[in-house]
Amino acid sequence: MGKINGCIKCLFIFFNVVFAILGCVLVYGAMQVTAFSHQVTAVGGPSLAWSWVFALGVLILPVLGIVAACMEKELLFKIFAGFMVAGMIIMLIFGIVVVVSRNKLRDSLDSAEAAKPFMEDEAMRNMLMAFEQSAQCCGVVSSSDWGNNIPRSCECKMQNTGFPFSSGCKAKPVGAFGPDQIYATSCSGVIFGFFDIFFKIFMGFCFTFAILALLALLMSVLMIHQIRKHDSGGSSMAMKSY
Repeated sequence: MGKINGCIKCLFIFFNVVFAILGCVLVYGAMQVTAFSHQVTAVGGPSLAWSWVFALGVLILPVLGIVAACMEKELLFKIFAGFMVAGMIIMLIFGIVVVVSRNKLRDSLDSAEAAKPFMEDEAMRNMLMAFEQSAQCCGVVSSSDWGNNIPRSCECKMQNTGFPFSSGCKAKPVGAFGPDQIYATSCSGVIFGFFDIFFKIFMGFCFTFAILALLALLMSVLMIHQIRKHDSGGSSMAMKSY
């Protein structure tokens, strides 16, 4: 018979296996989003290096929990509980950082400086033009981001306007070259909406994992108590027979 209650032990191992698998998925996701690191930081977003820290943490800590449960060692549970306390604090900090970064990105997209990375880099300029056609918008902050040469990607046709993107058409600025009718809305709101989805998902992850870390901490404390109770019981029996 083990030192820890079998049901609690199996439940603990099961959830750690689930989170280890989730950690593998997050590591794969971090590998995929790294390709967009330049675009995100260029418009004022946070460094995606944090995604690697988060993903590796979710992968490694459950493995430690599984080893601790299988070996039923008090020291390993103490280490795991310590990491849970640290993880809970870190997840709360990450959540706050994501909220601040989200607001920072929103403010930066509303400023005139937001268009510079797109205008100065040819690859990002081509990406913006493709985005304008699909999202039915013109320019990052306004159509004036293109100067006097407004591209065809800003051309507005009445049958293509309306919800959920463009709010309508407007005449091109006086003296500008390009289509006569352009999209009335800028792309900053649509771009922010796209990144906002990921921000909200990550915020949800952070605060959810903070709660789960608290639950794992409580389970670890319970199992430490059971191990101590078992060891002290064994010692008392040995002393009594002696």
